[in-house]
Amino acid sequence: MKGSAKGRYGLQFMVELAIQAGRGPVLVDTIAERQGLPAKFVRVLLGNLKADGLIKVQRGPSGGCELAKHPSHITALEVLEALEGQLGTEDLPEDASHGARAVRDLWARSTAAARAVLQATTLADLAAKQLALEVDSQGYSI
Repeated sequence: MKGSAKGRYGLQFMVELAIQAGRGPVLVDTIAERQGLPAKFVRVLLGNLKADGLIKVQRGPSGGCELAKHPSHITALEVLEALEGQLGTEDLPEDASHGARAVRDLWARSTAAARAVLQATTLADLAAKQLALEVDSQGYSI
């Protein structure tokens, strides 16, 4: 499964919001800098994430973004589908040939497996993993 930049950047953005959860709104530029993301690109993603009820955006001097729900209640699948639409087999043509049906079946099974992993993984899980990797990369054992 090859992820698009929109999906990867969106997940990174949401993981950083999960790390910052409970601290109030965080500036997009702060998140983009911490995650090494282009701030302009991240701003494009905000509309979809807000429309799907995953983030809240507050304008003004103390404004920024924050998760609309607890990180343990937002899955990676929800984030990806908010940004890219439903992940599935709709792009495969309906074809009567045996080879095409076999490939379609394989694609359907692999997509179902990927969906299951993404559905079972929350932003809280990803935030914990990122924090552990950051500690590990600084030479500490975990």
